[in-house]
Amino acid sequence: ADRNSLAGVVRAYDALNQIREQTAATLPKLLVGTRLVFVDGTPDILAYPSDRAAYGRLCRLLSDGKLRAPKGECVLTLSDLLKWQEGLLLVVMPPHPRRAYTSIGLQEKVWNDGLADDEGGPGSIAKQAFENRIRAAPDEIEDLLRKLSTIAPTRVWLGAVQPLLGDDARQLKLWRSVARKAGVPLIASNDALYHEADRRPLQDVVSCIREGVSLRAAGTRLEINAERHLKAPEEMAALFDDAPEAVAETLRFADRVRFSLDELKYNYPDEPVPKGKNPQRHLEDLSWAGALARYNGAVPDTVRAVIEKELALIAKLDIAPYFLTVHDIVTFARGEGILCQGRGSAANSAVCYVLGITAIDPVQMNLLFERFVSEERKEPPDIDVDFEHERREEVIQYIYRRYGRHRAALAATVIHYRPRSAVREVAKVFGLSEDIGTALVSGVWGSWGKSLGEGQVRQGALDPENRLLARVIAVANELIGFPRHLSQHVGGFVLTNDRLDELVPVSPATMKDRFFIEWDKDDIDALQMMKVDVLGLGMLTCIRKAFALIRTHEGRAYELATVPPESPDVYAMLQRADAIGVFQVESRAQMSMLPRLKPKEFYDLVIEVAIVRPGPIQGGMVHPYLRRRSGEEPVAFPSPATAHGPPDELTSVLGKTLGVPLFQEQAMKLAMVAAKFSPSEANGLRRAMATFRNLGTIGVFEEKFIGRMVERGYARDFAERCFKQIEGFGSYGFPESHAASFALLVYVSAYIKHFHPAAFGCALLNSQPMGFYAPAEIVRDARDHGIEVRPVDVNFSAWDNTLEPDGAGGLALRLGFRQVDGFQEKWADAIVARRGNRYMTVADVARRAALNKRALVILAEADCFQSQNRDRRETLWDVHRLSGDDALPLFASQFVEEQPEEEIAPLPTMPLSEHVLADYQTLRLSLRAHLMTFLRDLFHGEGVASCAEISAAEDGSKAACAGIVLTRQMPGDAGVVFITLSDETGIANVVVWPGLVEAFRRAIMGARLLVVEGQVQKSREGVVHLVAERLFDRSGELARLSEDSTEVRMPKTAALHGHPRNVRAVPKSRDFH
Repeated sequence: ADRNSLAGVVRAYDALNQIREQTAATLPKLLVGTRLVFVDGTPDILAYPSDRAAYGRLCRLLSDGKLRAPKGECVLTLSDLLKWQEGLLLVVMPPHPRRAYTSIGLQEKVWNDGLADDEGGPGSIAKQAFENRIRAAPDEIEDLLRKLSTIAPTRVWLGAVQPLLGDDARQLKLWRSVARKAGVPLIASNDALYHEADRRPLQDVVSCIREGVSLRAAGTRLEINAERHLKAPEEMAALFDDAPEAVAETLRFADRVRFSLDELKYNYPDEPVPKGKNPQRHLEDLSWAGALARYNGAVPDTVRAVIEKELALIAKLDIAPYFLTVHDIVTFARGEGILCQGRGSAANSAVCYVLGITAIDPVQMNLLFERFVSEERKEPPDIDVDFEHERREEVIQYIYRRYGRHRAALAATVIHYRPRSAVREVAKVFGLSEDIGTALVSGVWGSWGKSLGEGQVRQGALDPENRLLARVIAVANELIGFPRHLSQHVGGFVLTNDRLDELVPVSPATMKDRFFIEWDKDDIDALQMMKVDVLGLGMLTCIRKAFALIRTHEGRAYELATVPPESPDVYAMLQRADAIGVFQVESRAQMSMLPRLKPKEFYDLVIEVAIVRPGPIQGGMVHPYLRRRSGEEPVAFPSPATAHGPPDELTSVLGKTLGVPLFQEQAMKLAMVAAKFSPSEANGLRRAMATFRNLGTIGVFEEKFIGRMVERGYARDFAERCFKQIEGFGSYGFPESHAASFALLVYVSAYIKHFHPAAFGCALLNSQPMGFYAPAEIVRDARDHGIEVRPVDVNFSAWDNTLEPDGAGGLALRLGFRQVDGFQEKWADAIVARRGNRYMTVADVARRAALNKRALVILAEADCFQSQNRDRRETLWDVHRLSGDDALPLFASQFVEEQPEEEIAPLPTMPLSEHVLADYQTLRLSLRAHLMTFLRDLFHGEGVASCAEISAAEDGSKAACAGIVLTRQMPGDAGVVFITLSDETGIANVVVWPGLVEAFRRAIMGARLLVVEGQVQKSREGVVHLVAERLFDRSGELARLSEDSTEVRMPKTAALHGHPRNVRAVPKSRDFH
């Protein structure tokens, strides 16, 4: 059982049910329970509910313990158990006999409690205390058993174990005597920690991680042997040969545990409806009213028929309250001016469309409602709604207020060990220094990879032949994929009509006023519970802010539904891959696809969103689709042998995508139509796809899928590619409805970018962090589109970036204080509120805005006083000469300076290169020049080309290019790395094939200034890539930018450690995997 948790019980329940579906054999009974661990010295107690009511009390007990503790902990005392014990079957586990520890790879035994003496031998204080506890334990256990038996007669047992420590017979005799005196049965247990004995070393490591100690310091926290694993019945009978009644008691105990998770009846909340209506009638009225609004008072017959069909199924499944909930949440958001849009399979629903939950007309796009809700699948609906990421918390707190925290909580997410976290934790356990742990993970990119090898060790300049390091890597590889901890889901709300904490334990999240249950979305699906996904999307924030800027400065009012559709100019922009900042299509892979796919209409954007995903890529479907689209290859539909079905059986499945499967539902339909999967088999495949990333269970369907297609006459190559695609969808893939919802935001964001570029760039900057590119590239792109970008200035800027007249009838983008590293919003508000006409001096700003010296230093280093005609160096000296008080008075009669006024000699002019470097260090961007401008002569002297020269180079030519690394991307599991370089002439796209990644890992992962040698690859559409052959980290060259003979010593400052040389030159790239 889990410790103070029921987090794993649904996984066990679901696994057992899946086995049950595939076999007629008798399967073991699942006993749902937990191991209660107390903070008041009470021995551990196994608690199993005898019925549904007792299960609810166990959930309340665990919730109480969790809600009074920090996230991830549970504070329980015996009094808590006594409060909630009714109906619980309780097994008191006596303390383990004295445990010793033989560390992995070491022969000496250490058995202390962390209180070793100076020579490192057993600590006498710890030894004596431990022996005292052992002597006192039987009496304490007997007293506890008597106390529990008085309150819970016939529901208390004493557990007994045989750990093979040499005195098992004596220990068993002792605990039989204690049980007899207390009048409770003795029950056999192996107190298992793992399923097989060879898992013991990993268990020791996990225990050390939990306790925060190394193996050497673990002492009696670990086991002396590997006996605590699951054992066969005959082995247990042999172990308890002297107490056969303890083994027999296990069967009687199991019979007493009558509760099953099958008994959990989920009740969705009753939604308030107008008097005289039930939820279904109210939903129908809202739907028809919404339909009239959507279709301008005239609902087409085809739409009417679909709505009627959907409402009938909703009534049959009795799920109208669920739709009312989501409608209410969306109505609240819109009433608060929060932009939102449904996505995912909900976009298949006409009811969702007319209720305003989704924005795509499923009838017009011929999307199927059954993809969302199906009577055959017997699954609850799942509606995902995106809200502005900056205002989603308002929606979350509204849900808590409306339903109460006893009926609403977020689902959990299981955080698994990934390579970086596994290596760091295991290195600590084995006693390696933090420096060595850091070196080991230096070769690991994010969560990339499923294992670690010698390459990563060498990358950290370490010896892979070292036995200790080899052991660390081996154990870390075992740990990868294991659950690490529970966290809150990004937005999946579980709502109940009754108390949620009687259905599942509830825990506090780290974030204030957030709570989450112990089960994740897969557990919720397995128990047929409904959730409402309240998700955050940065692009919605950006679009809403752009709409507001356009309304204010251009007098145009837009909503998502009123943006003019199908603009040829917008599609022409996208065909040029002019897509920086555009939702979903701004990655290098998507921007390379745009000129090849050449979108001309909305459905092309649906294809564009879906095609650059692991599903179509791994299935080898991208190139066939593009060839058919361009007319290079005829459109043809694979077909079975004549005896097995009509030749056009896949036409309805693949017709919209030219005979090539691209969407998730097409892959599922192929399983049913071409491989003749039954609904049950198809549902199993769908579930395997949903959990593939964590559980990897999809492989069990491979032989059946491919074999059946081949048997029916389909080409093996096509069948294998289809299954590869299904595996890719398991990693990440889009259903058509989801791609359509996102395609709408692609079009809207592209429309704003094309027709309102100033507002688009300003809104993008004000919505950070989001998207693919850092502010420097967003600013550069705005300037490339003719927008004047003006610097942060105390006399013109606000906290947010703003728009202002450019003097030529257009709009200029004024950078805001939010772009200044370390500057606080409250300081910006004070500057704006007290600015009046303008600030004349640094002292004027300090006095009127009441800014402390730290704030002034940050402003000076970011060169925010340009309107006062003061150089960065001059303003830093100005700040240095001010009073040293932390806070300067707002209404001081005289502004005190550190020294009497004196004539100050003019400071040498700061070189442009240093200005640019300082810009990057304080603003992460520069309006003056690109860093590479000052290194161009150096690299040209080495024969290294600019990004523009790479773009103009001939296909197949050899070239070298240098640039600042903007982004790194390693999509999927293929191991290919895409790098975007930037210089003063533009950007260059670099492709690094897997065989090269290992050899140049350090440069690929760590360089901020990178030189790439390779071959230019140019497609006929003009897409250019530099295919890497060698890569070099030249980040050290950036130090040249601050080397200047006229440099003067700056005053010491609090903001950025003085001279720019002392600060990293370039912000880190944005890396994706």
